[in-house]
Amino acid sequence: MSVEIRFFGAARQVTGSRYLVSVGDESVMIDCGLFQERALLDRNWNPSPAPVGTVRALLLTHAHIDHTGWVPRFVKLGYSGPIHATAPTVALCDIMLRDSARIQMEDAAYKRRRHRKEGRRGPHPEVPLYTDQDAAEALKLFRPVEYRTPVPITPRITAEWWDAGHILGSAMIHLRCRCADRDRTIIFSGDIGRHDRPLLEDPSYFARADAVVMESTYGDRNHEPAGDVLQQLEDHFRRTFARGGKVIIPVFAVERAQELLYYISRLVRRHRLPTIPIFLDSPMAIDVTDVFRRFRNWMDDETRTLFADGESPLRFPGLKMTRTTEESIAINSVKTPCVIMATAGMCNAGRIKHHLKHNIGRPENLILFVGYQAQGTLGREIVDGKKTVRIHGRFYDVAAEIAQMHGFSGHADRDGLLRWITHFRPTPRHLFLTHGEEGPMTSLRQAILERTGIRAAMPEYGARFVLTD
Repeated sequence: MSVEIRFFGAARQVTGSRYLVSVGDESVMIDCGLFQERALLDRNWNPSPAPVGTVRALLLTHAHIDHTGWVPRFVKLGYSGPIHATAPTVALCDIMLRDSARIQMEDAAYKRRRHRKEGRRGPHPEVPLYTDQDAAEALKLFRPVEYRTPVPITPRITAEWWDAGHILGSAMIHLRCRCADRDRTIIFSGDIGRHDRPLLEDPSYFARADAVVMESTYGDRNHEPAGDVLQQLEDHFRRTFARGGKVIIPVFAVERAQELLYYISRLVRRHRLPTIPIFLDSPMAIDVTDVFRRFRNWMDDETRTLFADGESPLRFPGLKMTRTTEESIAINSVKTPCVIMATAGMCNAGRIKHHLKHNIGRPENLILFVGYQAQGTLGREIVDGKKTVRIHGRFYDVAAEIAQMHGFSGHADRDGLLRWITHFRPTPRHLFLTHGEEGPMTSLRQAILERTGIRAAMPEYGARFVLTD
């Protein structure tokens, strides 16, 4: 009896994580993410590449939308089995999938209005990929798990979740597959975190596995020295405020936003910023705060101490959280310096696109990126220096200052990835690099070959591999 892995996402690109593992007639899917690169958006509308009726269970590494955002669509297409994830991931998905559905519905409605006004139809359907009701139905299938606790998934497959150190509740998934001759183990790295980050524990390491499916997002480079994050933020803010401008920050709704607020709160509490409004334009913010409080025992000692001392990293003087569309629109009427943090982090959807539309053409403003921008996204176009960008069907000149901070990445860099894979003794027989652009992936593949002798595979979309001894 063979073990087979199919790669239906994050295959030579960053988003859309989705893998199918089969042991005989028993199949489970690891992650079920949305494709976010513009050139790949059509895949979100395609039928499931894995027949829905053959999948016994869905296992999630963490709550980010490029790993979970297709779950409501998968359920809408007929999946009705269990969805296993760590308890914080379940709680975060309850927030994020509902928010994702809301964004899908709002964007579809906006697209319909725009197309009617322009007298045309776009390349994608003018209906949401899924609705809030679809998300609610999917959430009924979630089952929470704990770290380092084996969970029987099928008669032949057992799974165990280990801390990945990437976001709250993030995990690496260890699969034990029972075959006729012997057991085989597969480890899915999920997104590997960094050491010594605020809020989180360090990532887990393993000594043995038959096969490893490993992310490669930063496989070709190390993070630039973070330096003094507080000082950099203060410098960016004060420089922009001095010329009467606004700071626009695209943020990821979970972890990156909280880490940024953690640092801003320290600046505010230490009186290193003038009194200005700081907007977190994301309906999820207050709900995420509650999740952090509920699961503070899943975080590091420093963060637990902050909560115990009454210093929530999401609450400080001047912070204004906006839930409604009307509150978000009202931010545009603010004429004085302010900070606007809005999702989505790669500028591919949501409220950040509206704020960019109103502010990217003004030279006094600053667009500050604090997260990775995947190839093909609007955020990547801006970071790469395009002089004109397309937002909601119209073109806007980029006149605002563009800056990027490197102290916030939640992904391990090249050295961190090599440190993780070289911890295996003996080296795994099969290594598959995923969740990265082809350039970084190729660079990491060569580095791993030189360090370990492993010839890693770089699966393409739809690729099928059978594990052999």
